[in-house]
Amino acid sequence: MIRISILYPNNKGSRFDVSYYVETHMPMSIKLLSAHPGFKGVSVEHGLGGAVPGSEPTYIAMCHFLFSSVEDFLAAFMPNAEVLQGDMPNYTDIEPVIQFNEVLISR
Repeated sequence: MIRISILYPNNKGSRFDVSYYVETHMPMSIKLLSAHPGFKGVSVEHGLGGAVPGSEPTYIAMCHFLFSSVEDFLAAFMPNAEVLQGDMPNYTDIEPVIQFNEVLISR
């Protein structure tokens, strides 16, 4: 299984509309990407703080898609890339960090 992590760094002065992301962008993303049979799940997280109590989180938000393979993710994402990426200015001005991960343990 593959996890695609989309991480939004908590850059000082940057804009991230958590409500829009959770209530509009992610439901649209889930609808589009979950239509592919390789889709296995998704989680969305909002950063609350860093390792030191009272410190800022490293990431303001994170999204983790689970797919059977990188090829399945790309087959689901590429036909929808323009729509999904075109919606980004509605919730953020942050350039996300994207990482593909092989899931070794999941319970």
